[in-house]
Amino acid sequence: MPKAVWNGIVLADSDDTVVVEGNHYFPPDSINEEYFADSSAKTRCAWKGMASYYDVVVDGETNSGAAWYYPDPSAAAADIKDRVAFWRGVRVEA
Repeated sequence: MPKAVWNGIVLADSDDTVVVEGNHYFPPDSINEEYFADSSAKTRCAWKGMASYYDVVVDGETNSGAAWYYPDPSAAAADIKDRVAFWRGVRVEA
């Protein structure tokens, strides 16, 4: 089962991830919400649309913008709506 880990903490785990461009997108109900804080960061992908971000916070340490999701993706990316993916040192173990 894929799981996302940072600083020894499992941030998300699910056997229902969607892989796009090598990134596992976890369903929203699989994330451990206590480690996520809203971020004002946004980026635009040419084919997926506008991404929103979460900061990941573990034991007082913040990994800014380490998780992202598409609340309103393009039709081509509909399968990842509201699913969460990771980067910036967060390991996804499959």
